[in-house]
Amino acid sequence: MAGSKKAPTAKKESKPAPIDAEVQAALAWLQGHATTKRRDEMAPRYGVHTDKAFGTSMADMQKLAKRLGRQHALAVALWETGWYEARMLAALVDEPERVTPPQMDRWAKDFDNWGICDTVCFCLFDRTPHAFGKVVQWSRRRDEFVRRGAFALLACLALHDRQADNGAFLSCLPLIEKAADDERNFVKKGVSWALRAIGTRDAELKAAAVALAERLLDHPAAATRWIARDALRALKRA
Repeated sequence: MAGSKKAPTAKKESKPAPIDAEVQAALAWLQGHATTKRRDEMAPRYGVHTDKAFGTSMADMQKLAKRLGRQHALAVALWETGWYEARMLAALVDEPERVTPPQMDRWAKDFDNWGICDTVCFCLFDRTPHAFGKVVQWSRRRDEFVRRGAFALLACLALHDRQADNGAFLSCLPLIEKAADDERNFVKKGVSWALRAIGTRDAELKAAAVALAERLLDHPAAATRWIARDALRALKRA
């Protein structure tokens, strides 16, 4: 009919992208399994300081990761939320073969506590082909948790990479020696962890690690002497 007006077309509601929906579902699950008590204990009991945390246990995060399986795109999206538990989950579900050096640098830049730093290195980064290269690069950085990441990653490689030859670890001992005078607590402990882990691989590396630790005992820096004593206690006991 002339002059008749068409009825306005109803707007279709935009559906969230599948990854966005998965992220929101994961966050809701993490929050639903959290406790205020656990969140409030993170800093005083475990030394994990973060403004964005739910208070979810590692056991529950691992349970969710097992359910989700390996998903690189989801891991990247979870990391971007900034939530502590979401970033821990990202380390558990990412696919090591799809992790790139730029991604490693971006995530390392976001390290703001030892829990995130160590979990990412222990569960993900040490399984990438770029790991030794990042040990060298990050060991020269001044950011506290990036530098800790270098030595946490080196320790994890020593513990997990059964294919690497001794030369790869012997070439990293000078990095340990150079960083051993860093007085910052989390760096100092990361350096000691790396030295101890290298020394547990076999007799040759143990001898090299013990020799380095004994040499560091005479260093003027208190942090260096602490690392030497800490490593020697563990290596001689082993």
